[in-house]
Amino acid sequence: MRTVGFKLTKRQQEELFLKLARSVALLSTVEEVAQFLKDLLSESEVLMLARRLQIAELLTEGRTYEQIRKELKVGWNTIAKVQTWLSLYGEGYRLVINRTKPKRNIVDIGNKSFRQLKYKYPAYFWPQLLLEEIVKTANRREKQRLLKVVQNLQDKTSIAKQLNRLLIDENQR
Repeated sequence: MRTVGFKLTKRQQEELFLKLARSVALLSTVEEVAQFLKDLLSESEVLMLARRLQIAELLTEGRTYEQIRKELKVGWNTIAKVQTWLSLYGEGYRLVINRTKPKRNIVDIGNKSFRQLKYKYPAYFWPQLLLEEIVKTANRREKQRLLKVVQNLQDKTSIAKQLNRLLIDENQR
């Protein structure tokens, strides 16, 4: 029996989603969850979801798109989609990532935790994140031009100083 044009209402969709969430929550061991996912999803769907989770984890660690692309063999668009979800919503990603991270005894207050903070609150750090992305994706010629512009600014703002440091660091690599 085929239903043409049948669409679930928003309420029906929410009920189905909650039923699925409750079903997963009822499982008590990793083996039970693995068996359920194996029965529910195709191998490629499981791999796709696992990669998304891994991408989110690497992004929250402060890894670059290029590092993630090389490590996981995924495209730029996939990373960008996960970054967008992580930036706009991401509570579920962060919850799972935090619960699956190995616990550390030493509190890390260095540069790595600052990177994590930037990606956890991207709206607050958007100018810096944007500048970093521009510098990462610029070719050598574009970086040289950006560096000249920044150096010629008479009234250097903190953003100009940051961009200048990023460009100098990038040129030294």
